[in-house]
Parts: sequence; C-alpha cells; structure tokens
Amino acid sequence: MNPNNRKFNKLWLVPIGVFTFFLLSSIIFYIYLENRSTQAQELYNQAEEKVLLGEFAAGEQFLKEALDLKSNFSQADTSLLFTRRAIEIQSSLAEADSLLQEKNYSEALSIINGAENNIENFYGPAASDLISVIISQRNEVKMEQLQEMLQNDPSIDDLKLLLWEADAIDEENAEEIAKSIRSQIVDYTFSKASEQLNAKHFNDALLIVEDGLKYAPDSEKLQSLETTINNEQSSFETAQQERLEQAMNTAQEEREMNESDAVNLLDIVVENNEQGNIMVKGEVKSVATVPINSIIIDYVILNKNEAEIDSNEVFVYPDRLYPDENGNFEFTHFDINESSQNLQVEVNKITWYTD
Repeated sequence: MNPNNRKFNKLWLVPIGVFTFFLLSSIIFYIYLENRSTQAQELYNQAEEKVLLGEFAAGEQFLKEALDLKSNFSQADTSLLFTRRAIEIQSSLAEADSLLQEKNYSEALSIINGAENNIENFYGPAASDLISVIISQRNEVKMEQLQEMLQNDPSIDDLKLLLWEADAIDEENAEEIAKSIRSQIVDYTFSKASEQLNAKHFNDALLIVEDGLKYAPDSEKLQSLETTINNEQSSFETAQQERLEQAMNTAQEEREMNESDAVNLLDIVVENNEQGNIMVKGEVKSVATVPINSIIIDYVILNKNEAEIDSNEVFVYPDRLYPDENGNFEFTHFDINESSQNLQVEVNKITWYTD
C-alpha cells in the first residue's frame, strides 16, 4: 500500500471520531430532553385532573414541577397563572362566606364580584366550573339578603324593588319568593285602583293599574280591572245616568222574567291572607239570558256584635259574563286590624250592565 494513502486515512480518523462523539452526544441530549418533556407533560396532565376536581393547590405543585422540567412549556405557564388566580378566588369566596355569616351582604357581594372579574379572561371547563361556584355563592348571598329584607315589613315601593332582585336570582326558591311578592303587589294595586274607581277617579285608577302591570303583566285580575275601568270611564262620560237606569230596568225585567236576579251569589267569605290583612272574596254565576258586564258586589263587613265596621264595592272578574258563566271577586282591606274569625260579610246588592 502506498504510504501516502495510509497517512491520509489516519488523518481522517480524528474528525470522524469528533463527529461521532458529537452525534452520540446530540442523540443522548435529545433523548434526555424528550424524557424531561414527557415527564413534564405527565405532570401537566396530573395537574389538569387536580384543577378539574377543584384541588388547585395540588395542581399548582404539579405545574411548578412540570415547568422545572420544561421551562418553555407555555400551556403549563398559562395553567399555573389560572391555578394561582383560582386559589386567590377560593380565598376570596371563603372570606365572602364569613361576611355572609355576619350578614354583611354588601361587602360579601363586592368580594364575589371582584372574584368573578379576576377570572373573566380565562376559559375552559375548570374556569366554567369556578364561575358556576361564584354565581352560586352570589345567589346564596342575595337570597339571604332578600329574605331578611322581606322580614322587615317592606313598603309597596320596597316590594317592587325586591321583585327585580328576586327575578334576577336563578334559583327555584327565588322564583317562589318573586311569586309571593308579585301577588302582594297585585293585591295592593287592585285595592288602591278599586278605591279610585269607586270614587270615579278613572285616570288615577288606570295609572295605578298600569304601574301594577309593569310588575305582574300576566295578572288576569289586573287586566280585567283595567278593562273594567275603561268601560266605566266610557260609560260615565257618555251616558252615566242612562246606563244606570238601563241596568236597573234590565235587572228588574230579568227578576220578573226569570223570578231571580241576573247574578247568583255562589259564595262569599272573609278571611286573613298570608300577610294578615282582611280579604273578602267570593264567586258568582250569571243566570241572565244575555251577556252582562261590570258586575259590582256591594257588601258590608260586620263584627261579632253585628255592627258594621266597613263597606265596599268590588268588581267581578272577568269583566264580561255570558249566561251560566261564573266569575270571581276579591278585595283586600289593609286598614282592618281584626281577625277574620270575629267578622262576617253580607252582600247588600249586586248590580251589572248589559250590552
């Protein structure tokens, strides 16, 4: 063999050896990094499981270890930020719960709202679960606050405000409270509007009913009263006396023809409602041969000594009754401070209009 060729081959052994060393080192280093990356991913997955279970402290520890193994792990960075924020929120909610026990509702709600603001830029199942917890705790505080305010005998204006509060709470108990408040508003509105109607203050009566319908738009009782007011106003302005005479004549003719009144009183009772106010209510039936409307029940309330303590006129709803149809009436007296057990009610007369 040529000596020059042997020398040439020996010279190539050094760079080949160096290249081989670096190649093996790179492969080993790559395997090392891949192993750390795999371990980091496993820790990240464990952290996710803990976070979804609400175990944020444990999740935070796993994320720290994952970042120690893989510093450029962006998902772990973001999750760690969320987890730390969630731990802060848990602490805030615990503080809000303590304030709730002390009945410091405003401060508790302020803290809960702040907690919600701190998580508004995060998304995903864990964030959604945490938001649900925040909303649930807010509703709990609002419910406690609402129930306490209702125990303090709120005015009608306060009840209207509390109704909006109850409607804003997405809970079954809140729906029941809202229903009760709405019923009180309807009773109060009906009574006050009826007083104005009986005094022939039609515009004032309509304003009261329209305001009540803002809070109870589906109330058949108020809708019927509104119709009654409009009918009464129209009749009063066009032919009040004629309508009254016609009603009286028609009633007399119906009595003579049917040997009974056009309206039969089926039932009338006096009782205390849930708020302790005196309520008179009952049921009538039309025995007329034609449609009748604007049926008025004139009654008196007597005490146990049969002495009159109040009298009133109340309209039957629905406003129009066809032959053999039944109607109802009720009126709440807010100024009678007696038990219904000591009272009785008697009907003086029933009047109505025909078409």
